[in-house]
Amino acid sequence: MKSYLYLFFSILLLTSCSSSSDEKFIDYNTINETEIQDYILQNNLTPQKTESGLYYIINNEGTGSRAVESSIVNIEYKGTLLDGTSFGEGESTTIDLSKVIIGLKEGIQLFKEGGDGILIIPSSLAFGSVGDVSGSIPSGAVLIFEITVTAVYPDYEAENEATILKYIEDNNLNATKTDSGLYYVINNEGTGTRPTSSSNVTVAYKGYFLDGNVFDQSNSVGISFGLNQVIAGWTEGIPLFKEGGDGILLIPYNLGYGINGNGSIPGASVLIFDVKLISVN
Repeated sequence: MKSYLYLFFSILLLTSCSSSSDEKFIDYNTINETEIQDYILQNNLTPQKTESGLYYIINNEGTGSRAVESSIVNIEYKGTLLDGTSFGEGESTTIDLSKVIIGLKEGIQLFKEGGDGILIIPSSLAFGSVGDVSGSIPSGAVLIFEITVTAVYPDYEAENEATILKYIEDNNLNATKTDSGLYYVINNEGTGTRPTSSSNVTVAYKGYFLDGNVFDQSNSVGISFGLNQVIAGWTEGIPLFKEGGDGILLIPYNLGYGINGNGSIPGASVLIFDVKLISVN
């Protein structure tokens, strides 16, 4: 079944900044509370309420691992508005809780693996007075999620960090870490132009896993591409060099192909690239 959970890959603060002068004076908190109480009464529900204003019903808590706010989880879900209008559903959807609306982030942590229930999310914990960018969710909307948490995955970020540090130590590398988690080694900075994150560049490279298995490489002439069209680790890493420069990028999964992977690259994989910046085009 088609998943629409990408709609929620924005935290409220990022989606509410464009509210109109008329909308921002509407007291959606009071309106939502009345709407939620009516919904609870009409559907004979007995939810609990958190301090943030999230309402929830736990049909089955589950028996496996419990997610934390940075967890990667797999869920089954059905999302509706208060009037029953569906805005999305998915049978198997993998999400990063650090990248979803506040109500989902908080609510999914109430369940363990195998658990299921209902989340009633006021607009203050969802898309606020703006609604979502696709127009499927109107301003000030309360969202209802029927949720089953099918899996809570390991802390891949911590695992990636540990394996990268071991690789650096084992290979006696002098690597530097950026704020995003990218590690890099500059063998030669280069002397030409330094690209920006949106430059078109020509790069010769070899990409391989921590075990040394190569998954992709160019020839010595390199390939050309826009740095705004590649994985985040390249967008950030290539501008660390000037033309003629070369070195190594050690890229954790969240700056690479994420939890799902891509083709021959498994999910949550650390990627290593030997790179040479041939030119800024």
